[in-house]
Amino acid sequence: MYKEPDDGEKIKFDKGKWIVPSKPVILYIEGDGIGPEITTTAIRVINKAVEKAYKSSREIKWLEVYAGEKAEKLTGDRFPKDTQEMLLKYRVVLKGPLETPIGKGWKSVNVAIRLMLDLYANIRPVKYIEGLESPLKNPEKVDMIIFRENTDDLYRGIEYPFNSEEAKKIREFLRNEFKVEIEDDTGIGIKVMSKYKTQRITRLAIQYAIEHKRKKITVMHKGNVMKYTEGAFREWAYEVALNEFRDFIVTEEEINQGKSHEGKVVLNDRIADNMFQQIIIRPEEYDIILAPNVNGDYISDAAGALIGNIGMLGGANIGDEGGMFEAIHGTAPKYAGKNVANPTGIIKAGELMLRWMGWNEAAELIEKSINIAIKQKKVTQDIARFMGVKALGTKEYGDELINIIDTL
Repeated sequence: MYKEPDDGEKIKFDKGKWIVPSKPVILYIEGDGIGPEITTTAIRVINKAVEKAYKSSREIKWLEVYAGEKAEKLTGDRFPKDTQEMLLKYRVVLKGPLETPIGKGWKSVNVAIRLMLDLYANIRPVKYIEGLESPLKNPEKVDMIIFRENTDDLYRGIEYPFNSEEAKKIREFLRNEFKVEIEDDTGIGIKVMSKYKTQRITRLAIQYAIEHKRKKITVMHKGNVMKYTEGAFREWAYEVALNEFRDFIVTEEEINQGKSHEGKVVLNDRIADNMFQQIIIRPEEYDIILAPNVNGDYISDAAGALIGNIGMLGGANIGDEGGMFEAIHGTAPKYAGKNVANPTGIIKAGELMLRWMGWNEAAELIEKSINIAIKQKKVTQDIARFMGVKALGTKEYGDELINIIDTL
């Protein structure tokens, strides 16, 4: 079904480290709705940044694979076996937004890819860009990164409709074995949290903090209520931090007792509901936020709103042997095919991909070009209406970023 590039090589992995050839094969999925427009634009910008940074010495060999609406039209399947085989072979993909049904139908392809490649960490940097209209008085204080556990919790998808045989059996089991009374019209969802999965994302967050000189990690949890899942997430995070990274970590409690935090990464924790007001009223106090899957989903979008436009954000889904990079917004079908969608989110996802590849020079060019374009008010309609300027189309905005990269 797919013709693989003749002169490209796979990215390899060694204990979480990426070994990237000069011509890596990277998969892409266009996505649904506005996906094809923004993904095509993102690839053009990424290619320009790579060309500008490395001339002819490096080049991405893109290979399109199909998922979502396009796959269904071509194969009758939204997530074909051939696509799954390519993902398992090449293990790195830039992905446009894919539709996920609510309440019924097929399960999320996004989640399926995360589980298939064991992409256990969803990493989302949220940093204010000068020129955006934010609801905060001092949005320049927003510079945080969310590390969201990606493969555990309620998003494992272990749930059953209230009227299913499975839900009935679980209700009966709980009544008979544990004397827990549950109404007969109750659907069942099972929240599971693993010590192993919690501690591996904690390691990744701490290693990232050390390597990138971040100052603080805050564990977000609802352990005061869900003591043996979210409370355990907190305890397991502290355990791995203090047992494996003692020379690099100081806890907030230790600082309160007089211990110096000079040269250390501060570790603290906050109750989940409190976190939402915390990032609004004192965003400067939050650096890296480490959260279970559901909490991480919520806080990621809330943090994105602080900079004024969640569509400006990209996300990385990272495992020890692979990565999926995507915009964090949806498919926006009403804007599909109109050349008005903002592609910055998936372009920022491409920037993250380049950073994980170690191609930082190209990533810096993308970041600078976006900052310059916004400062010059050369933006798409979602931002232009707040700036009171004429909007650029999706393609034209990509052209502008390419032109700026050329001047850098």
